[in-house]
This record gives sequence, structure tokens and C-alpha cells, in this order.
Amino acid sequence: MQDPKHREYRVALLGYGLGGACFHAPLIATTPGLRVATIVTSNPERQAEASRKHPAARVVADATWVWRNAAAHDVVVISTPNRTHVPLALAALAAGLPVVVDKPFAPTAAAAREVIAAASARRLWVSPYHNRRWDSECLTARRLIEEGQIGRVLRFESRLERWRPLPKGGWREQGAPEEAGGLLYDLGSHLIDQALYLFGPVSHVYAEIDTRRAGLAVDDDVFLAITHQSGVRSHLWTSYLAAHGGPRMRVLGSSGAYFKQHPDPQEAALRSGHLPTETGWGEEAPEHWGTLSDGLRERPVRSEPGAYQQYYARVVATLRGDAPVPVDPADAVAGLEVIEKAQRSIGARGTT
Repeated sequence: MQDPKHREYRVALLGYGLGGACFHAPLIATTPGLRVATIVTSNPERQAEASRKHPAARVVADATWVWRNAAAHDVVVISTPNRTHVPLALAALAAGLPVVVDKPFAPTAAAAREVIAAASARRLWVSPYHNRRWDSECLTARRLIEEGQIGRVLRFESRLERWRPLPKGGWREQGAPEEAGGLLYDLGSHLIDQALYLFGPVSHVYAEIDTRRAGLAVDDDVFLAITHQSGVRSHLWTSYLAAHGGPRMRVLGSSGAYFKQHPDPQEAALRSGHLPTETGWGEEAPEHWGTLSDGLRERPVRSEPGAYQQYYARVVATLRGDAPVPVDPADAVAGLEVIEKAQRSIGARGTT
């Protein structure tokens, strides 16, 4: 009989667009204890690419094949259009399989609670894929805060900005509520999760949510001001019209500050086909490190290596019964509640 501590868990990956192909499949395939068993995509070109990169995996066109063959799988990973996250998660749970769900976990906090309740009723687990908790700058900021090098944190600033003056089209730019399109749900989900992860629950949310590019039905320029119950204030920016990006992160405290211009290198590495098994994964060149200041002196501070692979290492530990889920689904609910507060704050001011 196979030792459960050394068994290989079989993953059904639903979706093979950018998310599935770059941010899930490579991490799953290189995580000891996991195997990409099935990839679901109906796109012929993506099917061919999936077969080429993961020749040992089955490639099927529809998730119903996975539900009919649930016994051949141990966990489902959902990286499909946002509108499908909840129905696919519920279907996976009904088939008896635990689930990882990419962001946004659901279009509403109520729908997220429905998924959590379904998992609880079946004694299964579900976890949101909030991988940017393992961004280099987030890990470094957390380390400096825990070491007391910044003092009592007063303000947190974080940006994920892009320069895309022309819309690309696709489901992320569709305006129906069930699509959960736009930047607030997309990159905003990461920014909000990092703020909640570092500084806890919120009491107030102010938002500026705009559509700047012509012909769009969704937001593409977002600013959030969050007041945490701890007293920390988080200012979060995401935009597709940032021809000059601001600092990726700045943390101001009672005795110092940490600021960093350059973003974590893992996204660019994954998009370029690199793998976490390569030497130096997630490490930054010293010229890209952040800076620690006490108001009089500044010095570079070593960046913690980014570590997206830790998410799936924790999935293995969860499947073995050795650890809780990598990210608590209640955290996804909290993030969605912030999004809904942001949307309500816009409505209350009568703006668009």
C-alpha cells in the first residue's frame, strides 16, 4: 500500500488561458506530490499547447468529463472566466473533489459564502488562489514589520499598474455583473488581499472607480482608500493607463519606512516560460531591492525571494491532512466585501 506521505495527488486543471497555462500548470507540475492529470479547454490551439507542454496529462474539452471521472482525481483547480468560478466550484464539490479557485473567488460575497457552505456540507475544502501573498515585496514588508524595523505601521501604499491604452477585448472587459469584469475584480483583488493579509479587517472604504478608455463597459482605473480596524490606512492603485508607474509598494511607520519601485519578478518569469525549479527562482538583483529609511539614512534591504510555489506546496500539505488550506476562503469573502463597499461608496456619491 502506498504511503500517503509519498503519494502523488492528481490535479484537474480547468482552463488553459494565461492563468492556467502560466500561473497554475507550471507550478502544479513542479510541486513534489502533485501531478497535472487532466487539463480542460475547448480551444483547439490551447489543447495542442497543453498536450505539448504536459504530455502525460489528459486534455479534454469539457469539465463534465472530470465529474464523470472524479475518482481519477484528487483536487480541482479552476482558472476559467470569472462567471464560471462559482458553478464550476459547486460542481466539483458535488463530485466529491476539493477545489482551488482563482481570483476573484466569486462575483459577490454572497456567492462566495454559498461555495463555502457547500464545501462545509460535504466536508471538503476550498481555497482561493491568492498567490500574491508570496510576492517578494509582500514577504519582505511582512518580515520588516515583524522585526519592528518600521515601528507601528501607519500607512500602506501598493500599486499594480499597466500601460494598455487600447482595450484588448475578451470576457474581462464585459460589463454584465456576473462577469465580474474590470480591474477592481482583477488586479484589485490582489491588492485588497495583500492589504487584508498584512493589516487585517477594514472599517471604512473610499473608492474612485473610473472607465477611462473609450468603448469599455468596465472600470480600468481604480483607487481605493481603506481604513483597517487596526488604524492602518491602505491606499491601493491599479490602472491600465499608467505610462509611468509609481512605486510598487511603500510602508510608512512610526520609526521608519520601506519603499520599493520594482515589482516581483515571478510573473515575468512565468510568462517567459521559466519554472520555480530553476536556480535563483524568485530572487531579485540587488539593484531591484527596496529601501529602508529611518528618516535620516537610507539603505537597501534584501528582498525575500518570491515564492508562488509555496501555495501549491501547501495544497499538498492540506491534501495529506498536515496543514490548513493555503488561503482561508473566508479571506476571499472579506476581499469581496471590500469590493462591494467600494462599489457602494461610488453609488453613494452619485458618480460613475
